Amino acid sequence: MDISGKIAEELKIRKSQADAAIKLIDEGNTIPFIARYRKEATGELHDDVLRKLFERLSYLRNLDESRQKAIAAIDEQGKLTSELKKALDQAETLSAIEDLYRPYKKKRRTRAMIAREKGLLPLSLYLLAGGKDPIKEAEKYISEEKEVDSSETALKLAEDIIAESISDNASYRAEIRKIFLKKGYIHSTGDCDTKSVYENYYDFDEPVRLAKGFRVLAINRGEKEKILKVKILVPDDDIISFLEEKEIKNKSTASAPFLKAAVEDSYTRLIKPSIENEIRNYLTENAEDSAIEVFKKNLKGLLMQPPIAGLTVLGWDPAFRTGCKLAVVDPTGKVLDTAVIFPTAPTNEKKIEEARKKFLSLVNNYKVDLVSLGNGTASRESEQLISKWIGDADHKLSYIITNEAGASVYSASELGTEEFPEFDVGQRSSASMARRVQDPLAELVKIDPKSLGVGLYQHDMNQKKLGEALLSVVEDCVNNVGVDLNTASASLLLYVSGLNKTTATNIVKYREENGKFKNRRELLKVPKIGDKAFELSAGFLRIRDGEEILDSTGIHPESYKAAKAILEDLGISAEKIGKADSDLEKKIKKECTKEKAEEFGIGLPTLKDILKEFLKPGRDPRDELPRPVLRSDVLSMEDLKPGMILKGTVRNVVDFGAFVDIGVHEDGLVHVSKMKEGKFVKDPSEVVNVGDVVDVKVLDVDIERGRISLSMIL
Repeated sequence: MDISGKIAEELKIRKSQADAAIKLIDEGNTIPFIARYRKEATGELHDDVLRKLFERLSYLRNLDESRQKAIAAIDEQGKLTSELKKALDQAETLSAIEDLYRPYKKKRRTRAMIAREKGLLPLSLYLLAGGKDPIKEAEKYISEEKEVDSSETALKLAEDIIAESISDNASYRAEIRKIFLKKGYIHSTGDCDTKSVYENYYDFDEPVRLAKGFRVLAINRGEKEKILKVKILVPDDDIISFLEEKEIKNKSTASAPFLKAAVEDSYTRLIKPSIENEIRNYLTENAEDSAIEVFKKNLKGLLMQPPIAGLTVLGWDPAFRTGCKLAVVDPTGKVLDTAVIFPTAPTNEKKIEEARKKFLSLVNNYKVDLVSLGNGTASRESEQLISKWIGDADHKLSYIITNEAGASVYSASELGTEEFPEFDVGQRSSASMARRVQDPLAELVKIDPKSLGVGLYQHDMNQKKLGEALLSVVEDCVNNVGVDLNTASASLLLYVSGLNKTTATNIVKYREENGKFKNRRELLKVPKIGDKAFELSAGFLRIRDGEEILDSTGIHPESYKAAKAILEDLGISAEKIGKADSDLEKKIKKECTKEKAEEFGIGLPTLKDILKEFLKPGRDPRDELPRPVLRSDVLSMEDLKPGMILKGTVRNVVDFGAFVDIGVHEDGLVHVSKMKEGKFVKDPSEVVNVGDVVDVKVLDVDIERGRISLSMIL
């Protein structure tokens, strides 16, 4: 199989691009490195395309490995024909290879095997040939020694051989699979007297070809919890007729009834359960793939939320009985003070007043600019108090609701304990609430992405596949933003291209023992970082105020010679990099030509990137995104009225819509049908992402069920 050619065709890229990307991957280069620093080789393939290319490359190589194993196994049995090899060579899916290999695969002892051992193969061939007197023929096989006590037993054993032969026929299975996919229905039932979240699926049918991923995952979970019973409904009679047409050449012979029995047994006992299981797996895999794509987009939106830098933030982890934990964090992320207050039920006026005084003391003493309130238990009650108390502060103060998903995981983790050994889990959580708004990316990378609450049914999925997908998002985000080598934690550094847990830890240790890195080349002194690790990581690591000004940019050290030659050609000093200068912008625009790139011995894409860095060194792509919504008052569900227009933040995107935080305790749902006027939206993530700030209209409020219906069509 021409793997690169197939990938190029699927991704609609040139074969030369696929060849170059595959070569770079095989040489041990990371996707972020290839996307950023090998644009000339790949023809500027985007990291999203490179990720898809890598996934397909892995799949097709696994497919080819399975193909070669099947060919070798069949050949070893001396049964590999030129026709079979050609069919295996042309198979494009694992199921197609499995179908072809099925007859030659070592099986546990089957009924057909037992029948063959008893010598009934000739009788099965007699039936298939349309023998005129099967009962008389069967009498020849009666044997006390072989435990064949009658002609009926002999015929039944012969039917077992025919049934397995039919089941092993690759073309039959391929056709039946098509029928399941085209005409099948996924059908679920449940006990109507049992109350559960699965009531919508107690008598549910949906065509297999139209099955929505989120419904498939919901049904799977209901089945796992033994609340639902699930099966695939198909036109069984039509399939049996199809098999009879193929296997029974003459329906008027005496052998026909025995062949019909064999066909029906083959379908109901062997083929249908197997294909049904395949289709269920197919639906689940498609649903998982779809859900994982939603997860990836949501996670990217969450990680790439703009940081609210330069502010002193008070993190508030709300609770009832155990009290609300507060932590004041300075603009660098250092925890200045912590406290526990008890303003929420069960409490009394005295405790509320004590809590207010402590809150204002922290706010005023440390000149807090922003309160970051977690959205967990007691959040609504805490928000009502904060909205009243901030007016009593000595200076202007705002608050923001922060998604605290994963905070408890971090607080109880080994990393959380290492970072704040003297704090309890509540104090760590409140510190995390503050840091999450100062730099969401740096804080959220400390938590397993699966714990960040950015999708549905994450615990029901293939955890390895989900983990790999989410890891790729974190890597892309971290490398897209870049990392300050002298301040980054080990948990952030380990996602940098070319680094791992060991080298990230070694960098922090080296920094603690030797002080700040003065230049990128110093990385080579860190244990376990060799030339390859340096090549892959250096461009994504920034050094502010170091010995080499280019170390503060996204320009790779391999291009420093060219970058300095370009500066000389422009007639400017390195100190001018990043300084607002309209004259410099004009010069750079003139410099960006293919001829100039050739003059400096680099490609045009690299020249463009170098010139961009001259204007905006170490540009943070998050700076171009809308700022988070800061609040100074509070709404309750009772305050909401249909028709109200509000500003909110997208918290989660799912197949059927988006959940938006509008400043009340419950997030509102914008159904997919209410996202764009006059346009059908197939994929909500094409319209909004996690972290987006949107205007919404209130459609309906169900206080009893805690549901808010919103529309983006104003």
